[in-house]
Amino acid sequence: MRMSAGPRGKFGDKKKKKARAKRVEAPKFCRFEKDGVFEVDYRDIPILGRYVSAQGKITSRKRNGCTAFYQRQLNLAVKRARFLALLPFVGE
Repeated sequence: MRMSAGPRGKFGDKKKKKARAKRVEAPKFCRFEKDGVFEVDYRDIPILGRYVSAQGKITSRKRNGCTAFYQRQLNLAVKRARFLALLPFVGE
């Protein structure tokens, strides 16, 4: 003869966990659009340095808030600066 599971179910009384509050981030904006820059220059090392991590990786659009138009220019500018030894390929 089988025993009935009862009102609590097979594994006993389970309490539901509270849902975590979602983290609200500040809205990102494109710094190039704000400054009115049309073309990202590979010789402008201080600006390019903001978009490169400590390991030398180019940060994603989601992280830095650039539009797709400027992210493509940024990638090309960083790669050109690396080729000309203005930026390192890897971080320190």
